[in-house]
Amino acid sequence: MTGPSSGKPELSDEDQKLVVLARGALARAESSSAAAVRDADGRTYAGAPVAAETLTLSGLQVALASALSSGAQAFEAAVLVNGAPDDPGLATLAEFGSDAYAVHTDLSGTPTGRQDAHR
Repeated sequence: MTGPSSGKPELSDEDQKLVVLARGALARAESSSAAAVRDADGRTYAGAPVAAETLTLSGLQVALASALSSGAQAFEAAVLVNGAPDDPGLATLAEFGSDAYAVHTDLSGTPTGRQDAHR
């Protein structure tokens, strides 16, 4: 996974849907970040970070785990709202989607960068 690009990406309608889902997860969890993913079949999953004594996951890891446990075989895209450019879930996104990409946004959902997955 490369670092976020410097230009602000334009969001497709499908990517905008991921922003809405991620921001919804952020609000429900009263968190400072969240993520959403789209699998190769077009299904979407969202997640907020989990921080417990015995388990720590980023929002992207939660969304990916939800998707994988629901049978997702590959991923097309992810959106990280206020997420870290070195989120550990990005490696999983690349593992299950060599053509997948991640869009980073600020808290308002405005795109700030894009990362393309490749091995």
